[in-house]
Amino acid sequence: MASTSYIEIEREAIRSNISFIQSLCNQKTEISAVVKGNAYGHGIRELIPMLEDFGIRHFSVYSSAEAREAYAFISPSSSLMVMGYVATEDMDWMLENGIEFFVSNTATLGLALSRVNSAGMPARVHLEVETGMYRTGLSLDQLKKAVNRIKENPGLVEVRGLASHLAGAESIANYKRIKKQLLVFNRRVKFLKEMGVKGFKRHIASSAGLINYPESHFDMVRTGILIYGFWPTRETQISFLHRSKQKQDNLKRAIRWQSRVFQVKTVPEGEFIGYGLNFQADRKMKTMIVPVGYCNGYSRSLSNNGHVIIKGQRSSVIGIVNMNMIICDISEIDGVKAGDTVTLIGQHGDVVISFSSFADMNNTLNYEILARLPENIERTVK
Repeated sequence: MASTSYIEIEREAIRSNISFIQSLCNQKTEISAVVKGNAYGHGIRELIPMLEDFGIRHFSVYSSAEAREAYAFISPSSSLMVMGYVATEDMDWMLENGIEFFVSNTATLGLALSRVNSAGMPARVHLEVETGMYRTGLSLDQLKKAVNRIKENPGLVEVRGLASHLAGAESIANYKRIKKQLLVFNRRVKFLKEMGVKGFKRHIASSAGLINYPESHFDMVRTGILIYGFWPTRETQISFLHRSKQKQDNLKRAIRWQSRVFQVKTVPEGEFIGYGLNFQADRKMKTMIVPVGYCNGYSRSLSNNGHVIIKGQRSSVIGIVNMNMIICDISEIDGVKAGDTVTLIGQHGDVVISFSSFADMNNTLNYEILARLPENIERTVK
């Protein structure tokens, strides 16, 4: 094991989640697998070939830097799309390799047009329009100017799609706002067609939109968190199960994060454990050191709050989470020795520490915990 912890990815869990997503979509709706954030911590190197095996042929990342990483593992038959930031120095590379990208401002379009002749290939763009989220996106006036500029440069730009993003489709509290966005989006689709642009894909739905707003599926959905076996929110899960009258979770968690016991130690009653006076042994205690800390994605906020699994039993994190290690109480767990497997997140025997419970303990979201998992953690596919 090259790193102090390791991640296992369940191939069959990913396959099952893709099948579930496909069951929700119209047959003509394409799935774009969102693999930003190192495939939500699962590993781009591991996930892209796997997803291609399961029929996925379109992938989305946030930035041109992420596109460079993903491109190394994608097959020529698949498409890659940047949904956000395009660095100026990456534009030539993107054009030369046929990378699709969002145009959410006139500067990006201008940059593409200034470089496209030297690339010898048309820029493959998705026009991102403002529909009411007020983050990124072309206003109606900017959209008109962008289309006119594209028409003034025939053959240099290929409009692959019209896109937007829903502002919180995971919460019923945003229902009116989402419905208004869909109305605006449909108007922009009509406007683009009236401007003479044809053959583009319409896409606005993320995972939450896919679940809660079937009318938002259009020609393509950009789904991330569902692929990896997680619901966007607990509210989204409850809503879906209620509507579908199902009693069990359709999604399968694909990731397990584990480490090994570094050292076992006996602590006398009354002694303080770890830094400062944060935890005092109220009895003679037995502890284990696990070589994972906040530099490995195990948050310091889990000090005296987190749990791990050892020998099929739950063990409490005691004292402060260090940069490189945690201390856990094994006073009631027999037979623990150096080298034993420790489950940080996942299932061992009948005991489970889910990402959602881990996130609750950490006062954060599934998305954030997953994205924080360092790239240098060893990942294997099972």
